[in-house]
Parts: sequence; C-alpha cells; structure tokens
Amino acid sequence: MQVVYRRPEALKDAQTHYCPGCTHGIIHRLVAEVIDELGVRERTIGVSPVGCAVFAYEYFNIDGCEAAHGRAPAMATGVKRALPDKIVFTYQGDGDLASIGTNEILHACARGEMLTVIFVNNGVYGMTGGQMAPTTLAGQVTTSSPFGRDIRLQGSPLHITEMLAMMPGVAFAARRSMHSVADIRKTKKAVEQAFQAQIKGLGLGIVEILSSCPTNWGVDPLTAMDWIHEHMVPVYPLGDFKVHEALGR
Repeated sequence: MQVVYRRPEALKDAQTHYCPGCTHGIIHRLVAEVIDELGVRERTIGVSPVGCAVFAYEYFNIDGCEAAHGRAPAMATGVKRALPDKIVFTYQGDGDLASIGTNEILHACARGEMLTVIFVNNGVYGMTGGQMAPTTLAGQVTTSSPFGRDIRLQGSPLHITEMLAMMPGVAFAARRSMHSVADIRKTKKAVEQAFQAQIKGLGLGIVEILSSCPTNWGVDPLTAMDWIHEHMVPVYPLGDFKVHEALGR
C-alpha cells in the first residue's frame, strides 16, 4: 500500500493546546514539511513567542528556545550570530511581533539578520482573551473594543510586512492566507522561500500568514475561514512584497 500521508520528522507526535478551528496547527505542519524537505532539521533552531504559540517548542522536533514577549528577533539574532551555521527562525503572532515586538523586528530587518520569521496574523490577542491588536480591522469587535475599532480613537491597522519589505536587509517578504487549500499550498511555498533566503545568505525572510481565531471571533471554524477571505484579505492583500532575484518566483 502506498503511503500518502505521514507526520513530518520535524513535527512531534504531540497533542497541541490550540483551539478547534485555529490554523496554527496547519502552519506548524507547513513549517515542519519545509524543514524536512530542505534537509535542515538537525541544524534548525526555532524561537517561540509569548502568545498562542508559546508552546511551539513542544511541537517541533528541533532545537528550540523561548523568548520574552516580543523579543524573539533579538534572541534569534544572538543564536544566529553565535551559531552561524544553524538555520534559525522565529514563530510570532501579531501581538508579539506587531505590538510589543515592533521595535525588535524593525531593527532585525534594518541589520539584515539572517533569520526566517513566521508571522501569524489573526487580528486579535488570542491567548489573553481576544483584545484589540495592532492588526485588528477597522470596526472589528474585540473584548477591548466592544463597539468596534474606531480609527479616530485607536488608529488604523498596521501593515507590517509592507513596511518591512522596504528595508534593504529584507530579502523576502510576502503575505499569504490559510482560508483555502490553494492558499495553504501557496503559504508553504512562501515559507520555503523565506527559509531559502536565509540558507543562501541573502537576508531576512518574513512570511505573514492570515490565520483564523474562531474562539475570539465568536464564530464556528468554517465561518472563520470565510471571515478571513471576506474581511481580512481585502484589508491585508495577499502577495509578494519583495523577492530577492536569487530566489526566483
């Protein structure tokens, strides 16, 4: 019998803590598949964030460490500079990267650190109760914006990946989504390119991934997939914002 599915070697056989319908688990698998296919599992080190993915180091079958809130790029910089032959990536949510960690990722990009950044955007602070995040959409109801985000009071959502793409130290910057099978496949390709940017010594690679949060959005998992497509994609357009010529398309 032909085997058509098996767990990636870079992913542990562990039960995760993620809510039903959350796409963190699928994103973990995509990252693990890429690590396996690139043949770098034995020399990959992951840096986990504070947030929903705080226990990511428990799910990947690689070396890993845990950073303070928002400080994953700083920790990853230290790891990579001390061990330049290693492949180092951070796995961060929008609260960790786009709020308290904005300064960290900005300067890592400015320095052109040889890192890969997986940036999961679900528009809320998922782990701590669904408060408004820097990526919360205009008018979106959260536990801390019960009447919807008011642009006049709370400002506009941040488009982190577009901003970082302008920096010379960034070799690859793209945004993808998890709302359909076709988009999941495109996400994996972008994750692979972000790792290739590091492996080829081109600069920092970042992939922003639009993800679901059924629990804090107050919808069922299937509706959450539609919600990404109908509400998030128009605000956060998918695509490549920078691709180093050495990476190809």
